[in-house]
Amino acid sequence: MGDPYPIVPVEVEPVHTKYRTICSPIPHPESIPILEELRKNEPLCMEGQPPIVWDRAENFSVYDAWGNRWIDFSSGVLITNAGHGRKQMVQAIVQQASGPLLTSYCFANAARRELTALLQKQAPHKDDKVMLLSTGSEAVELCIKLCREYGRRSGKKDPVLVTFENAFHGRTFGSQRAGGIPSLKEWIGYPDEHFITVPFPDGGIRSRKEENDFSAFERALAERGIDPDRVCGVLSETYQGGNSSFAPPQYMQKLRRWCDQHKAVLVLDEVQAGFGRTGRFWGFEHYGIQPDLIACGKGISGSLPLSAVIGRPELLDMFPPGSMTSTHSGNPVCCAAAAASLKIILEENLVERAREVGEVLQARCARIRQRFSDVIIAHHGKGLVASLHCTKPGSSEPDPHLAWKVVGAAVQRGVMLFAPVGYAGASVKLSPPLTIEADAVHEAMEVIEESFAVALHGPAALAR
Repeated sequence: MGDPYPIVPVEVEPVHTKYRTICSPIPHPESIPILEELRKNEPLCMEGQPPIVWDRAENFSVYDAWGNRWIDFSSGVLITNAGHGRKQMVQAIVQQASGPLLTSYCFANAARRELTALLQKQAPHKDDKVMLLSTGSEAVELCIKLCREYGRRSGKKDPVLVTFENAFHGRTFGSQRAGGIPSLKEWIGYPDEHFITVPFPDGGIRSRKEENDFSAFERALAERGIDPDRVCGVLSETYQGGNSSFAPPQYMQKLRRWCDQHKAVLVLDEVQAGFGRTGRFWGFEHYGIQPDLIACGKGISGSLPLSAVIGRPELLDMFPPGSMTSTHSGNPVCCAAAAASLKIILEENLVERAREVGEVLQARCARIRQRFSDVIIAHHGKGLVASLHCTKPGSSEPDPHLAWKVVGAAVQRGVMLFAPVGYAGASVKLSPPLTIEADAVHEAMEVIEESFAVALHGPAALAR
């Protein structure tokens, strides 16, 4: 499928509400030279988002330079948990940059000390340690490295790492090798028998009913001829990002016990789920378990590139000084931004806010799913993350074209969404900042419901 959002201005109905303003064609004609130059200078892979040139963003609003304003349901791909451009974060960044101290490699700096201390207090174990990195992919890569080294030291013969089908863990070699989306691994060109994928119990988007019981995990290993004692680690997204699908709590509790029994490291990728997004500080709290390692990213910083691995000292301390470093680990400007964001999340009780306002979001999703049940096979999510998975009428076949049309219609009406994601690229993903007001959620969800009607039946559907 080619780019579904060509750079052509579309005349749309003007919008003037409390939270939305659309006063020009979308995209604005004066933004087209910017978009065209980017397409000329950047690779094809950078295309595919709705053609909007962001000028500024504040709290849960995104603006272009020509008077248009959107309710942000993207959080810049689940980054701005504490809201866009918060004053405390801006001040922290400016103060640190004015120091001036912009980088220190692995030499100590005060901002790194503050952030690691704040993160350690939120860790599931009192003695957990924190390793700061740059991206979520880098955090996942480190978790893979730690699992494999743990397996080697434990005497596991020919150790394997178990991951889940349809999982996304990043764009780098190791993180895509560990991922569960075959098309994203085609470029590698060869399989790796040391990465084993098993079905994820997603409640019906891809999984069959029998795969939602933990016995499916053990059965999948047996079918692949994998001795459980070869498993050095199990890596899973806390919820599968694209479809916002959570596993049954009983499944994850049995997985935790299985990892203990077979001396395997349990790693949960919290890159999307952490820092309050699901109505709990850590998404895995919904399962009543504690992982051995946590990969963090996105919402950890609220703005600048930063990630972390948090976990047991017996794992993070396996490598000696100087042998497991990262050039930008603990960058002082990024650390200052992240510390300010984390303080906002904690001081403004945004975790509880995500739970409360998330009830509005999830209820409206359920209503949309019921209204369009012929083309929405599932609504998954918790807190302030949700996905509506689109299918062709009366079937379970994914319909990415419908999802693209819904996203495009919503953006034209003043709700900012990123391109569809999830299984076959057919999920409309909803993830506003945790600071969003409940009435803004209602307004945005009204637009999304209208966008489904328009995508299915054309603009005339709104007049019925």
